[in-house]
Amino acid sequence: MAVTVKIITDSSASIPPSVVEELGLTIIPSLIRFGDEVYRDGVDLTTEQFYERLTTDKTHPTTSVPTPQSFVDAYEKLAEEADEVAVITISHKLSAVGDVARQAMDLAKKRPRVEIIDTTWALMSEGLIVITAARAAKDGASLDEVLEVARRNIPRTDLRMAFDTLKYLERGGRIGKAQALLGSVLKINPILGLKDGEIYPVGREHSRSKAIENLYNFVNSFSRIEEMAIGDGTTPEEADGLAERLNDKFPAERIFRFKVTASVGAHVGPHVLAVAILGDK
Repeated sequence: MAVTVKIITDSSASIPPSVVEELGLTIIPSLIRFGDEVYRDGVDLTTEQFYERLTTDKTHPTTSVPTPQSFVDAYEKLAEEADEVAVITISHKLSAVGDVARQAMDLAKKRPRVEIIDTTWALMSEGLIVITAARAAKDGASLDEVLEVARRNIPRTDLRMAFDTLKYLERGGRIGKAQALLGSVLKINPILGLKDGEIYPVGREHSRSKAIENLYNFVNSFSRIEEMAIGDGTTPEEADGLAERLNDKFPAERIFRFKVTASVGAHVGPHVLAVAILGDK
């Protein structure tokens, strides 16, 4: 009998809901706090509701890892549906989701075989790894084969983000090596990426249009693109415009359009514009 493999990931991957449904993914929500109020990312608080509060509420939100019980519940539910499960997570340097997933393995009364893999990425750079692994699982690959797909794609993935401010990263304690940009007295638009699982500064631009041009050039630095995703917090017109400009490089209808979920949005702010690519330079 064929072995069934299912995929679990965390809400910070920001995978579009339609793709989650199509691939049968299980999304474990991180926790969002506004003062004493606690919400599960995408469950009790939609992305739209989150950004509305982020821009109007005087209380700055904080985030925390999912509860172990959320993973226990997922393991026990999937034990009825699957023989094996791959848990594919955000970089451990940005969040301890993987540790919680591992802890829950010992707490579940019943679970399938579970393997956990740290993508070293976040947002849809994490999401593209999840999606390609889930497609392999859907095509009948074993857990070991699914994990190999993920591992093979980790070094072929990249992420760039254009910001209009670093204050959210600074408040959330996720600023990493981009700390060096905080001392600038100029109005800048920082361009950040991830390297070895940590946020690092790629460059800075003096206007939003030049920041978007930086993302455009980033895409054009690839000789071959297999998958692409473009996401925003509250500026869909910018994301759509960039997708259309890139149509000659990669068909716009094949680009995953995503909203940056609250678990990441709390740290990057409402005006982030992000591009994730799986491909070769």
